[in-house]
Amino acid sequence: MLPHAATPRPLTARLIDSLYVEAMLLADEVRAYFDEHGRVDLARLPPMARVTFSCESLKATTRLMHVIAWLLIRRAVEAGELDPANAEGAGRRLGDVAASEPHIVAALPEAARLLVAASCDLHARVQRLDREASPRPASPARALIERLKRSL
Repeated sequence: MLPHAATPRPLTARLIDSLYVEAMLLADEVRAYFDEHGRVDLARLPPMARVTFSCESLKATTRLMHVIAWLLIRRAVEAGELDPANAEGAGRRLGDVAASEPHIVAALPEAARLLVAASCDLHARVQRLDREASPRPASPARALIERLKRSL
């Protein structure tokens, strides 16, 4: 039998650790590219494209920092250092980040495009986990249907 759609699925320590390693490696790649190797690509761009390049660098970094923070909270829960109920507060959820516009990303150098896409992909995967692992408020419509069923 499949679990009820509103039932949160537990995150395993193995999944959390795997995502954490992926996020840390990607964060290191992003830092190395945008702070060092990407300077050559940046110097070749026209002035407005340089601004776009810098903005996308900040967006990728922000995405990754949100992911890493979220994963550290989940690791603390797994290690018993943080009560699971305390991990569900609004400040402990995965933060929203500014989206990268596909037409803007398409104009970036290839290495930058790949890193921005990888950061978007990782953030989207962790965002799905955050939604699935967090308890959802009861649907008012479902509550009404259940009350109607009990009254029959």
